[in-house]
Amino acid sequence: MNDTIVQIFLGIFGISATFLIARKNKWGFVIGLLAQPFWFITSYTHDQWGIFAISIAYTISWIYGLYEWFLAPTDKKS
Repeated sequence: MNDTIVQIFLGIFGISATFLIARKNKWGFVIGLLAQPFWFITSYTHDQWGIFAISIAYTISWIYGLYEWFLAPTDKKS
């Protein structure tokens, strides 16, 4: 995939996800997860293994956010 296209998608998805989450909009987690394949592509293509590892952690975090906002029971009992 063209590196310029990957970088454009990273910018669009990253900024959109951050903006939505800052506004307490659960769809930010969806957008953030959509950005992850582009992080994996760019870090793999450029041999940035630290970024690749961090991308795994971010993916887990985005999935956790999706679970909490979309799937978790609403009345959690302590």
